[in-house]
Amino acid sequence: MADDLPTPKRRNKTLSVADALAGALDPVLKKRGFASRDIITHWRSIAPKPFDSTTQPDKLSWPRSADGAEGAVLYLRCAPGTAVFAQHEAPAIAKAVNRYFGYVLVGEVRLSAEPFTPSSAGRAQKTQQPSQSTVAKVDALTAQVEDDALRQSLQALGLALSSRNKR
Repeated sequence: MADDLPTPKRRNKTLSVADALAGALDPVLKKRGFASRDIITHWRSIAPKPFDSTTQPDKLSWPRSADGAEGAVLYLRCAPGTAVFAQHEAPAIAKAVNRYFGYVLVGEVRLSAEPFTPSSAGRAQKTQQPSQSTVAKVDALTAQVEDDALRQSLQALGLALSSRNKR
């Protein structure tokens, strides 16, 4: 019976994580009203400041009737303390989204009751100070470089590479 199963087709190519997960995420996003991932993945460049970091798109709600359907309702998750400001600036947010897409995608912006979770892109990376031995090692390796600007750039690169987490 096991011989009856077709052998899986090999692609012989590497896939990015985004491409591999695209098939799994798209049905979930479609349930939330998003036709594609663009509004979520590009929110930081779509939304006007400071809403690019204090709000997140939650869902798009499309009107049921076809007549007069001028855009969907965009529900936004807001950071604590920014909900009133986001509601006041809702027309500017809708205008920014529509400008990005080039047509009237959003007719109205409302606030979602879902809690806001800041994205990982907004988190500041912890910087570690290099040890004296690391600084001395990088200085010794770049001591023979005659150009000052190049030597300083190489030293900065060496210190940055030495401070990366070793996994």
